[in-house]
Amino acid sequence: MPDQFGAQPSQRELDRMDILAGLTASQKTLPARLFYDEAGCELFGRITGLPEYYVTRAETALLDHHAREIVADVEPGTSLIEYGASDERKGVALIDAAPGTLVTYVPIDIAGPALAALAERLRRSHPALRVEPVEADFTGPVELPRTGGGRRLGFFPGSTIGNFEPEMVLRFLRQTREDLADGLDGAPVRFLIGTDLFKDRAELIPAYDDAEGVTAAFNRNILRHVNRICDADFDPDHFAHRAVWNQQAGRIEMHLVSSAAQTIALGERSIAFARGETIHTESSYKHTREGFAALAAQAGWRSEQFWTDPDGRFGLHALLAT
Repeated sequence: MPDQFGAQPSQRELDRMDILAGLTASQKTLPARLFYDEAGCELFGRITGLPEYYVTRAETALLDHHAREIVADVEPGTSLIEYGASDERKGVALIDAAPGTLVTYVPIDIAGPALAALAERLRRSHPALRVEPVEADFTGPVELPRTGGGRRLGFFPGSTIGNFEPEMVLRFLRQTREDLADGLDGAPVRFLIGTDLFKDRAELIPAYDDAEGVTAAFNRNILRHVNRICDADFDPDHFAHRAVWNQQAGRIEMHLVSSAAQTIALGERSIAFARGETIHTESSYKHTREGFAALAAQAGWRSEQFWTDPDGRFGLHALLAT
């Protein structure tokens, strides 16, 4: 919220407020966006290549197989607006499917260094493509660059929407509908979203608790980020990684478990942990095709097409704003 003089708080100030609120709640939490500092982005890149992590392979195969079909109804001169784009590979699959159709690429992410590196790679590999990176927290309103009045195709891959609570999904879909339509004078607005589908717990748990321990390192790294933001003194080695399947909620949960009773300095505050107490760092909801389509409909989107892999692991939803 604005301060008494009307100024908006900085992202760092917002992060500090969210961290303090989360760590003083009865179930301690941290905002999942804090995973993605420079080290977190590198670790997540490693996760996507792990044998247990099926999500990236399934989605990449879908995009490779159906990219031309996905962009078939997209008009030439369209801008591709990718939310959470710290890596361009999935966007490029769509861009390369129909040269001249997606002529501007707008990657949006909170991780500035990853965005800058992405933009530089694309300017070398696709010199004719206009690249307009936007560093922002895409869970709130995002001012999109004006791209000559062309059309926009929203793109939210990776099942990242599964990290949102259901009410946050609705807010996000309503906000992106407004942002994508802004300034287009009634032109059709489309959105392609990847969702992880329900599957057996025996397949889900290893995807979030791999044998090599990369996901555990990714989870603990959030504490290092908190240390920098809040002048805190978390020792990541004093917290264990835990992934659990919450059947009732339909989600995987990632937690950090305190290995002993300890007190953490958080700036001028102190945060006490009991042995075995957890910080809930991430939820990853799984969706059915019908359930997600119904959720999207509440936010003003109609499901036009749906693609899934032969094993029914992952789904791509093509939505049209109503």
